[in-house]
Amino acid sequence: MKTMRFIEALREGLAEELRRDPDVFLIGESLGKQQGGMFKVTDGLDKEFGSNRVIDSPLSEAALGGVAVGAGIFGMRPVVEIMFGSLMPLVLDEVHNQAGTMYYVSGGKINVPMVIRTCNWMRIVSGPHHCGNFDMTFVNSPGIKVVVPSTPYDVKGLIKASIRDNDPVVFMEYSPLYQVQGEVPEEEYVLPIGKADIKREGSDVSVITYGVGVHDALAAAADLDNSGISVEVLDLRTILPYDKEAIKKTVSKTGRAIVAYEGFKTGGAGAEFAAFIAEECIEDLTAPVLRVACKDVPNPSNSRLIAGISMGKEDIVNAALKTLE
Repeated sequence: MKTMRFIEALREGLAEELRRDPDVFLIGESLGKQQGGMFKVTDGLDKEFGSNRVIDSPLSEAALGGVAVGAGIFGMRPVVEIMFGSLMPLVLDEVHNQAGTMYYVSGGKINVPMVIRTCNWMRIVSGPHHCGNFDMTFVNSPGIKVVVPSTPYDVKGLIKASIRDNDPVVFMEYSPLYQVQGEVPEEEYVLPIGKADIKREGSDVSVITYGVGVHDALAAAADLDNSGISVEVLDLRTILPYDKEAIKKTVSKTGRAIVAYEGFKTGGAGAEFAAFIAEECIEDLTAPVLRVACKDVPNPSNSRLIAGISMGKEDIVNAALKTLE
């Protein structure tokens, strides 16, 4: 094992797939000319693989989506970078109406193997036009897979799996995670899409979460442990399709469930998971399922207001105490 930052593990996974398969290419705004993209995820890759495989695109998210759909249909494996999650609505038509429906409308004859990478830029002063989370939109897009890693180990294994998958994948990253460190195997590995992972065993309450919420939940669990409360943290890793059996298992174990997600509470992706628990796990619940999420307001432009609308460790702690009353 070796210790890597999240961003380094992601870059290594992309590089390995570029070397393995000549049909894989990267495209996005500011990827080329050794710029490395907005967050430097692809830094140095154009130097190794050239401008034909690490492509600097015009400033048009819709065009990027169209290129990816067309390339995927004709046998390539494009990996698109959309700078910010808040810009994903600009590529929604190509992802939702084209990529997600192609296999269905062709009677199973046409696959669209493509990956759309984007960064949910949250908890940072940048205003409502560059900060946001649209994971709920793609959870409501049949034919799409949505992957949200939380650790260096997960991000490398899941980006490789996403590139190899024959279906379109929206791959969501969270800016606070890029510098998180963790252990990554020296040898090659690929993680299965659609399988959740227990990040911490517990017996009193389950926190079902993903992305940056995993780290909030682990911090909350550590605090609650000092009070004698045992928290289990389930990292979904994939939110479409999500691991229903893993959710059932953890809820049946603890009898209490909190769904934590960094997005708007109303209609957010976590609302789907909470509804599933209410429908499928009702006999195991000893308390109502609770949601922890951001306030239903646009992302503000100063740090004090951002702290007021964001979800975090303390919100999960309070929800755990409430469900244990």
